[in-house]
Amino acid sequence: MGKSEDDRESGAGRSAAFTRRAFVSAGVLGGAAAIAGMRFPGAGASTPAQAEPCTAGAAYTSRDFELLDATIAELQSGMRSGKYTSRKLVELYLRRIDELDQTGPRLNQVLETNPDALEVAAALDRERASRGPRGPLHGIPILLKDNIATADRMATTAGSMALLGAVARKDSFVARRLRDAGAVLLGKTNLSEWANFRSSNSSSGWSGRGGQGLNPYALDRTPSGSSSGSAAAVAANYAAAAIGTETNGSIVSPSAACSIVGIKPTVGLVSRAGVIPIAHSQDTAGPMARCVADAAAVLSALTGVDADDEATAASRGKARPEYTAFLDPDGLRGARIGVPRARYFGYSPATDALIDAAIALMRERGAVIVDPVDLDIRLGDASYAVLLYEFKADLEKYLAGLASSPGIRTLADVIAFNEKHADREMPFFGQDIMIEAQKKGPLSTREYQDALAKCRSLTREKGIDAVMAEHRLDAIVAPTHGPPGLIDLVNGDPGSGGSSSTPAAVAGYPSITVPAGYHLGLPVGMSFFGRAWSEPLLIKLAYAYEQAAKIRRPPAFARSADLPWSGRPRAS
Repeated sequence: MGKSEDDRESGAGRSAAFTRRAFVSAGVLGGAAAIAGMRFPGAGASTPAQAEPCTAGAAYTSRDFELLDATIAELQSGMRSGKYTSRKLVELYLRRIDELDQTGPRLNQVLETNPDALEVAAALDRERASRGPRGPLHGIPILLKDNIATADRMATTAGSMALLGAVARKDSFVARRLRDAGAVLLGKTNLSEWANFRSSNSSSGWSGRGGQGLNPYALDRTPSGSSSGSAAAVAANYAAAAIGTETNGSIVSPSAACSIVGIKPTVGLVSRAGVIPIAHSQDTAGPMARCVADAAAVLSALTGVDADDEATAASRGKARPEYTAFLDPDGLRGARIGVPRARYFGYSPATDALIDAAIALMRERGAVIVDPVDLDIRLGDASYAVLLYEFKADLEKYLAGLASSPGIRTLADVIAFNEKHADREMPFFGQDIMIEAQKKGPLSTREYQDALAKCRSLTREKGIDAVMAEHRLDAIVAPTHGPPGLIDLVNGDPGSGGSSSTPAAVAGYPSITVPAGYHLGLPVGMSFFGRAWSEPLLIKLAYAYEQAAKIRRPPAFARSADLPWSGRPRAS
């Protein structure tokens, strides 16, 4: 979750660093200790891997891994044939996590693994043998972002030391739906602490609990955020898929930075009950996977009306039981796709070139490209004001609902904890956003009500809905953002350009990012977004593009970008 540039576009009296960033069984690592332990090795011995349905050409990895880029359908096929069991899949993925996250390149993207995962997998194997599989996710290992509550032996902390020891009364709706579908909850992933809603000078992928997470494509580059660990873990083949959360950019941005597929659903399609919040008007959980088919399969398991989240009532009759039904390789034919040039292009020539090539490919595959369209939405401080008000109210509601949370029941308690434990929680950046939010009044305040109305009007009826109606569009496409910048714990995140997540995020509408290519080895993603509840159409378009392009390749865990000669050997 988090904020984008548009949340700060007026910028009066606020940190410029904040405007640059799209909101974007492990031991607890202190911040300074985690950074001191970061290693930036080269790619190591490269081993070619066979091309997969979601992956182009010859791919390379620093580890020989038999499940490299295996899809959910392929894992199911392996379990049907007897080649694999769910327990064997869990063993293989746990070994992978140990080799790459705790040793090897030390990506630092898994906070803890589920101590019951092997036992759960074995029970699912017995169930498969006696009664058959429950569905596409039966026995499939999936990781959860560490702000999604589970009522088991794993913690749920949003990456903060303040919530260690907190106990959820029950599973989040998302966790329960995955368990009901037969998935194995493999562990909790690192993230930008508090979903990147603590400091205007933060480094995406850093948390007090986990330290700085790394990008598997280039270890000195940001994994973006806030669902950093979910994105990097999927890219590195730690699990078949993961769940992230987004307020503005926090699924799509790290997915793009780590060259995977991320689906940010319409707000209300997936319940937020049991998810540590930022803002109920924008928050949602969603799937992150290596290909569109896998993301669609996971999304199918997540939907449903939930009495604990009133927003889900609107999904009745709109949610689909099986989103994989919309995987049409010819889905671009006849689709009308708009390209908003004025605000979402122009910050990176390399990014523009990759997205222009993707647009040309879509045209070749039969899409009608409307270029340009006008989607120049100016929200001023309204979006940020909404987030500040809702964060205070929503976080305190979540904390009050915990079975136990030693000493932490209010936002003021969190702020006081951070001050008391500043050496662990604030070695690099502070908590100015939390302090700002603490000053806000109740949601009945006129400032909040006016800001929320402005955001909804400008992004919905005067924004996405208007431009799509004017041009009879099926979707809008834009760069998700440029190549990921360098990790910078001194100054905070560097800019990667663009703010294309904002219209759909603030409107509460769906978006999907897919890999669009690489610049000097660094991933670039492209986002499809559109009207509320248009996930089926967006999935169809994204899948058709993915199948035509065959862009994605696994990461090589390189030291840095594949730069031209600069006085040192290039990463191999």
